[in-house]
Amino acid sequence: MSTRRNFLKNSAALGVASVSNLSFAEEQIIRRRVGTSKEFIPAIGMGSWLTFDVADSAHARGKRVEILQRFFRMGGSLIDSSPMYGTSQVVIGHCLEALKKEKPKQELPVFSASKVWTPGRQFGVRQMKNSADLWRIPKFDLMQVHNLLDGDTHLNTLKQWKAEGKVRYIGGTTSHGRRHDKLISIMENEPIDFIQITYNIVDREVENRILPLALERGISVIVNRPFQRSLLFDRVRELDLPPWAREFGCENWAQFFLKFIISHRAVTCAIPATSKLAHMTENMGALRGDLPDPRTRKKMVSFYESI
Repeated sequence: MSTRRNFLKNSAALGVASVSNLSFAEEQIIRRRVGTSKEFIPAIGMGSWLTFDVADSAHARGKRVEILQRFFRMGGSLIDSSPMYGTSQVVIGHCLEALKKEKPKQELPVFSASKVWTPGRQFGVRQMKNSADLWRIPKFDLMQVHNLLDGDTHLNTLKQWKAEGKVRYIGGTTSHGRRHDKLISIMENEPIDFIQITYNIVDREVENRILPLALERGISVIVNRPFQRSLLFDRVRELDLPPWAREFGCENWAQFFLKFIISHRAVTCAIPATSKLAHMTENMGALRGDLPDPRTRKKMVSFYESI
């Protein structure tokens, strides 16, 4: 079986030592263009909701440093967080600083993405500046309006910040299939660079309007909840991967679910969250190999729905 529970048993060759010795920078991975720019980022990033909210536990923080190190070594770049994620931003800042100290002459390949989540312009400005301080960075690559809270106000601030070079890209987020009408309005009327939405093999509502609109408008798409937290795995715990999944490079169910997402041509990056090294290795493996074509994507959906 190829499940997250028995991954270490079946994939011992992908342990810490072997991963740390590989030169992933020289390996071809799946990257996607950021909007209409000339910049490309890896198609698998990292979320931090719950998984990096570990307060000041030295042991837990040390484990997150290892998680982030594995993420970078396997080709990762985009890290997503939010002020609503407890101590996640503090812990991310700690981890980035620890990795910089380990190799001070080596620049980390991080693409920093956070959110503003408060009503009012001044509170938003204060929150965004505080987030940068917590991450220990001068500015963010991407700042998003979290769940579109006071979206008009914060987008006005972010458009000004982008023009002044205080942030590189701007956008808005939704989750759980909420606020889609409002998001569509923003996509149609505002010069945003990114949206973040929920999309996975069972939650495909965004295929109807939002993903085609993103393609039409040249807006990058970040996908949250790629595993419906862990619910997608519940139906396949005791099942082997179908043999045909090997044809597009799947070694486990995590890669099956992630490759379904990033094979949609509108998707820029999926952001699974994890606190386990083995799961990070599984997730980042989806950056390698082929992707399913449209016919195979339909086959994947039919297979999963038949279980």
